[in-house]
Amino acid sequence: MPAMRQLLLDLFGAGNASENFEPNHPPAPAHQAPEAIDSIVHPIEPALDLQQALPPAAFSHPQANRRIVLGDAQVAYAFRRGRRRTIGLTVGAEGLSVSAPRWTPLAEVEALLRHKSRWVLDKLTQARQRQAQAATAAIDWREGARLPYLGQALTLRLDPHQAHGPVGATLQDGCLWLGLPLDAAPERLRDAAQAWLLRQARRRFTERLDHFAPQLGVRWQRLSLSSAHTRWGSASADGSIRLNWRLIHFGESIIDYVVVHELAHLREMNHSPRFWDHVEAVLPDYAERRGALRDEAVPRW
Repeated sequence: MPAMRQLLLDLFGAGNASENFEPNHPPAPAHQAPEAIDSIVHPIEPALDLQQALPPAAFSHPQANRRIVLGDAQVAYAFRRGRRRTIGLTVGAEGLSVSAPRWTPLAEVEALLRHKSRWVLDKLTQARQRQAQAATAAIDWREGARLPYLGQALTLRLDPHQAHGPVGATLQDGCLWLGLPLDAAPERLRDAAQAWLLRQARRRFTERLDHFAPQLGVRWQRLSLSSAHTRWGSASADGSIRLNWRLIHFGESIIDYVVVHELAHLREMNHSPRFWDHVEAVLPDYAERRGALRDEAVPRW
C-alpha cells in the first residue's frame, strides 16, 4: 500500500554504503601490475616494505559465515541468499554484508567481491575510522563535561541550589546548568541532559520542517523522534517524518539537509534524479552538506 512505503536515510552515510550488481555477467577480475619498489644500490640489508612490516588488515562482521582475502586483508562477511535479482554489497558499522539470488553460484559472488575489492576495503576502512571517532567522542558525564549542541560545545554545570523537585535545565553563556547536586551520579547527568536535548530537538526540527515544507510544496503531518543507531531519518507517504534526535548535536546546515531530504521524499518516494532535483532546488549545496554529515562523529552515550 502506498501509505506504508517508507524511505530511510542511513546513519554513517549516509553511511551504510551499498551497491547492487546484476548476476551472470560479473566483470572479469582485474589483473593488477605489481607496485613498483624503488631499488637501492648496494644495500647493507634488504629493504623492508612498509606493508610487510604491518600486520594484514582484518575485518569481521559479527554474523560472518564466509571469509575471503581481498588484497592484503582478511574479510569475514555475512552472506545470505534470497528472492532478489542482483548481488548486493552493503558496508555498515558492523562490516560487510552480501546478498545474492538463490541461483547465483558462490564463485560468481566471490569474483565480484575481488573485482570490487578496492571499493569494499575503502568502505570498511572508513567505517572503522568512524567508529574510532565515535569512541573518542564519548561524553564523560560529570561537572564540566563537554556536550555538543548545534555544532558547538556546551559545558555541563551543576546547580545544587535547584536540586529539589524536577530537574531543571538552563542554557546560559555556553553552559547547560542542570539542577542537580554536585555529587549526582553520571546516569542522572546523562538523563537530565538527554531530556533537555530531546526538547530542543523537537522544537528545532519542527521549526525547520515548517520552514522548508512550503518551499518543496509538501505538507508534513507528524514528527517523531528516533533513537536509531543506523538511520538519520525516514519519511512515509502519509506525511509522517521521523528524525534522529542525535542530529541536535550537529550544526544547523546538517540538520537542514536531513530535514529537506525527508521532506523531498513526500514528492518522490525514491532516490531518483527527480528526487535529488527537489533537494537541490532548496539546497544547491546539498552535496557538501551530505559529505559533512558523513564526516561527523556521533557522540557515544
